[in-house]
Amino acid sequence: MVSTPQAAPELSSDSKDRLRLWIRLLRANRLIEAELRERLRTTFDTTLPRFDVLAALYRAPDGMLMSDLSRFLLVSNGNVTGIIDRLAAEGLVLRAQRDGDRRTSIVRLTRAGEEQFRTMAAAHEGWIDALLGGVSGNDARRLATMLKTFRSNWEKQE
Repeated sequence: MVSTPQAAPELSSDSKDRLRLWIRLLRANRLIEAELRERLRTTFDTTLPRFDVLAALYRAPDGMLMSDLSRFLLVSNGNVTGIIDRLAAEGLVLRAQRDGDRRTSIVRLTRAGEEQFRTMAAAHEGWIDALLGGVSGNDARRLATMLKTFRSNWEKQE
């Protein structure tokens, strides 16, 4: 017996608006991220994942466990390990074992890593300001608050 596909349930006007919002958020994110990737590559010869690792470590001056760094960045331990290996080889991060435990490493920025990140972060902030220049400060604060509330509500469901 062959079943016929059933029609999708009719979405309410609010549901359609939310779907359009999601598509617009996704498109805006992709466009901005692509531009940031290109600017980081051409200006600093670096990648967005490296920038993200440096940013996370900059916020944690005492360092972070590799597992916490992976969880914070929402990427696998393997991805973070490769980036940290390259940053360590360049003298931008230090890796130390935690309390003699060879299985866990704490990573922190070196002075050179801090300086390089500050330079990149200043440029990054300027790029974001220019890319989102059409959004008023008021609208930016309101949208950020709405997205934070959404995220908080959504995370409680997991």
